[in-house]
Amino acid sequence: MHDLIRTFSERGDLAHLALFLWAACASAFALFALRELAASIRRFDDFVRELARFNDTFDRPKDQERSDG
Repeated sequence: MHDLIRTFSERGDLAHLALFLWAACASAFALFALRELAASIRRFDDFVRELARFNDTFDRPKDQERSDG
């Protein structure tokens, strides 16, 4: 890593090094954000699935709904 920085500094490409570091950090942040988004979608899907299972468990039969009306 030190050799890479020395090579960039000798050639005067510090702006390119800064741009590379910025792009690497931005890409890492985007990857982290997408991973968190996927995890939140998975948790929401689990919640909806459990809610549907709860509703199926405690749902009244259809013939009782008609007789109460």
